[in-house]
Amino acid sequence: MKKILLLFMAMIGTMTAQADNYSFLTFETTDGAKASVAVESLTLTISGTTLTAGSQQFTLSNLSKMYFSTSDETATGIEEITSATLDEAAEIYDLQGHKVNKAQMHKGVYIVKTKSRTYKMVVK
Repeated sequence: MKKILLLFMAMIGTMTAQADNYSFLTFETTDGAKASVAVESLTLTISGTTLTAGSQQFTLSNLSKMYFSTSDETATGIEEITSATLDEAAEIYDLQGHKVNKAQMHKGVYIVKTKSRTYKMVVK
């Protein structure tokens, strides 16, 4: 029994936490909304029923969980495409797969291929 306990303690002693690999602290509220805050130079403050994490404020009774994550879980991947990006477009397709040019683009969703990336674009 002592050997098993000693082996178990040796195994625990050799494990190290890799907390420095987590770049974000993510908060989830009771309604399912998430907010991620970068952990670098993060300051947490509790004042009454309010938790302040960086520039974000949360009511403690509305928090369901808080955990470390490797990426910003609130990032949407939505970005604005500039006209310069559209000018370098190699190919533009509508959702039916038809190749179109910039002049044919009206309201709708398009797939824009450039040399470096492919975008899904909404024209409003």
